[in-house]
Amino acid sequence: MALNKETVTSIVTRFGTNEKDTGASKVQVALLTERINQLTEHCKQFKKDKSSQRGLLILVGQRRRMLKYVQRTDLEKYRSLIKELGLRK
Repeated sequence: MALNKETVTSIVTRFGTNEKDTGASKVQVALLTERINQLTEHCKQFKKDKSSQRGLLILVGQRRRMLKYVQRTDLEKYRSLIKELGLRK
């Protein structure tokens, strides 16, 4: 369920300023979103896996707090990020 190295590097190069920019808030939100998507598929397949469901809720909370921070600091970056990730309709 963890992200493989190729996925992480592609996300970092897509959302970061360079290939080593893993600490940027946009990159962190994108990585959390990818992990959430993978864990959501796992939880759909294994409905009784309660520990994975708990982990999914923890990740969603982390992403929500990170998005709140991005919205508070740079509104345009927030809007482009949610549009690019397809988070809100």
